[in-house]
Amino acid sequence: MFEERPQPEIEALMKANPEFRQLYQRHKDLDKRVMDAELGVLPIDDLTLAQMKREKLAAKDRLVRMYDTQHH
Repeated sequence: MFEERPQPEIEALMKANPEFRQLYQRHKDLDKRVMDAELGVLPIDDLTLAQMKREKLAAKDRLVRMYDTQHH
């Protein structure tokens, strides 16, 4: 996520905004867990997987809004 945005801007925002940093880490964690679940490494049921995907998407939407607010 945020590959198309300059990394120094992301790092600066993570330092300046604890909520952004926490959400960014949460998204990263969810991304890994969803990937593991889809690969069969993390045994979870479909409902839990769907909830994780929704939370991951909500975190990404919030992060993008926070980023855009800082840089526009």
